[in-house]
Amino acid sequence: MVIVKDIPEEPLKFIKNCIEQRYIYWTYHVNMRLRERYISREQILEDVNTYEIIESYPEDKYLPSYLICGESKQGIFHVQFAVDLENKNVRVITAYIPEPGKWKSGLKIRRNQK
Repeated sequence: MVIVKDIPEEPLKFIKNCIEQRYIYWTYHVNMRLRERYISREQILEDVNTYEIIESYPEDKYLPSYLICGESKQGIFHVQFAVDLENKNVRVITAYIPEPGKWKSGLKIRRNQK
């Protein structure tokens, strides 16, 4: 049996809209990571206008998800959002400050891992 997952026609627009309207679920995982990584919810919520999709995971386990690069006063950050079209919300899966050694210039393209 194949489960077909709904993918937004315009994922970035869907994500931004959900953030702006606060249709957001914060996972237990991301709540732990935000504290460890000194990233605030406000940082993620306020810098929505800088969001850019850098990776897509349409076949993710539960819902399609997207890795977003954003920029705030504190610098560049990455956030992974799962999109739930049916319930019109996003789930914040994880967030982190990208390590320059793992990302190419601009912190938007992964370096090849050998």
